[in-house]
Amino acid sequence: MGSNSSRISDLPKNEYLKKLSGTESISENDPFWNQLFSFSFTAPTSSTELKLLEEATISVCKSLVENNPRTGNLGALTKVFLSRTRELRLSAECQNHIFIWQTHNALFIICCLLKVFICEMSEEELQLQFMYEEKSPGSYSSNSEDLLEELLCSLVQLITDTPLLDITYDISVEAISAMVVFLSCQLFHKEVLRQSISHKYLMQGPCLPYTSKLVKTLLYNFIRQEKPPPPGTHVFPPQSDGGGLLYGLASGVATGLWTVFTLGGASSKTTASPELTSPLANQSLLLLLVLVNLTDAPDTPNPYRQAVTSFKNTQDSSPFPSSIPHAFQINFNSLYTALCEQQSDQATLLLYTLLHQNSNVRTYVLARTDMENLVLPILEILYRVEERNSHHVYMALIILLILTEDDGFNRSIHEVILKNITWYSERVLTEISLGSLLILVVIRTIQYNMTRTRDKYLHTNCLAALANMSAQFRSLHQYAAQRIISLFSLLSKKHNKVLEQATQSLRGPLSSSDVPLPDYAQDLSVIEEVIRMMLEIINSCLTNSLHHNPNLVYALLYKRDLFEQFRTHPSFQDIMQNIDLVISFFSSRLLQAGAELSVERVLEIIKQGVVALPKDRLKKFPELKFRYVEEEQPEEFFIPYVWSLVYNSAVGLYWNPQDIQLFAMDSD
Repeated sequence: MGSNSSRISDLPKNEYLKKLSGTESISENDPFWNQLFSFSFTAPTSSTELKLLEEATISVCKSLVENNPRTGNLGALTKVFLSRTRELRLSAECQNHIFIWQTHNALFIICCLLKVFICEMSEEELQLQFMYEEKSPGSYSSNSEDLLEELLCSLVQLITDTPLLDITYDISVEAISAMVVFLSCQLFHKEVLRQSISHKYLMQGPCLPYTSKLVKTLLYNFIRQEKPPPPGTHVFPPQSDGGGLLYGLASGVATGLWTVFTLGGASSKTTASPELTSPLANQSLLLLLVLVNLTDAPDTPNPYRQAVTSFKNTQDSSPFPSSIPHAFQINFNSLYTALCEQQSDQATLLLYTLLHQNSNVRTYVLARTDMENLVLPILEILYRVEERNSHHVYMALIILLILTEDDGFNRSIHEVILKNITWYSERVLTEISLGSLLILVVIRTIQYNMTRTRDKYLHTNCLAALANMSAQFRSLHQYAAQRIISLFSLLSKKHNKVLEQATQSLRGPLSSSDVPLPDYAQDLSVIEEVIRMMLEIINSCLTNSLHHNPNLVYALLYKRDLFEQFRTHPSFQDIMQNIDLVISFFSSRLLQAGAELSVERVLEIIKQGVVALPKDRLKKFPELKFRYVEEEQPEEFFIPYVWSLVYNSAVGLYWNPQDIQLFAMDSD
């Protein structure tokens, strides 16, 4: 690349890159390297330009692949970078801008080459490329040195040990991106990788002792959300005579190359990310999720998952059990605040991972007195279900299910009063409890699913969350009570429609066409299962907290005719006993009070009647309690999901969608 600014389209003709990938061996001590690392070029501003950068890199790589067995230049480049990383911390302390800038550029070149190599060849072939030396053609090092492993360990140390300053921000981002690239071989396999050279490097050998330090650093990067320094402010002040070559180089990388690292976007990405507030936090979180979801080795559990599932609060002074490896402590208050403030797919996935797998975090979160700060963003994700991908919605829903497993949570959310929920547009909610709002949003999600996606898994988890809460329903908002009964009404109509269709299909003549008849029996079974669960939720509230919920009783009485058809139905007869008793008892008291009663008068009669209703007449049923259980082989879901997040969210990284095999990609 060299000291002259370049356009991306000129890169294949660049004299320095041609020499690197050419037939001439370059010594590690050659001044060429300083010239190669002193480059800048106009930054990509669109996915088209990012694709151009990729294509330019491919042409250089193909030449390097062909000549590297004779020249060993890839190994020489790597060794030059490794020698520089050993002095990086001291250079940061001494504010050695040029050294850090050139080291950063060296890593950028390695990352670009590595990305294409991983796409084009197997890991074994890649490992061999790093072992070639300047000897006879095709010969390679016979000593025990593994440059690929040394490079990966160097990246880990760079991330964990380099102080985060204005002048080191971009190289920290690039080191994290390079580690993501290192692990991107998964993208080019349809099946989940269970054995990989890069996985082995990270889970064994010299990288292993850095496990907890790396996880902690990545978490704190996410927590702190450090913004990048303004372009040019962290390099060199302009000299009075206008600068000269030194300033030209430095400002070139600041205003040009820097944008390469912070611009995301590929042709099939849904959103570009030029306004990402913290590239460091974004890349750190993506790398953390990739590491946590690596599959276990045959004889070694994933140490990064162990670290994430066992870390404790800095205020927790109890000793770690000796059986827990890679343990560390982190500030839970700061972590909680960051999780409340972030609503991206990857932040939601992190929250799910911590609540599901780290009991220390789950206990801390459930003890918070400001739970609304965490729950409201989750509810907004579900509320905007049309705008979110299905995985994001699932994660948000499962988080609610995990939270509702705790009775303390189910009680406390009805004590938190919210005012003016601006994003809820169906109705003006000037004042409502967090619990009632949660019910409204979950019911809305069920209704959306019934009319659009018809996903049984989504239905089941929504109803499970409502069921967990039902015994603790308190002072339900009148609109929340109405929506519970409205959902039951919708299910009732759907039940009657399917029942009618099933009856007609039995009466009608046998179809002579090859088109199979719909399986009405199965449809009916599914609907009846959902109806029964709704009846169990209503029954649970009536038997456990009737005196706290006059609005639900009012809604039941207002729509009492809905329940008539289910009184004698064999699937619902038992669960209808209490509901029928409550409807009959309060209907009788309203009849005694006379006609033309106001809403206020009806509610007053209900509140008085609650005291008079003999509790022993309500039949007791087993407590409704559902717990989230992760599917068998969860990696089959989570690994493609995490890599889809990397593909759509990683800044400055582009993969040709036609090359990706792990998940289907549009190539528009």
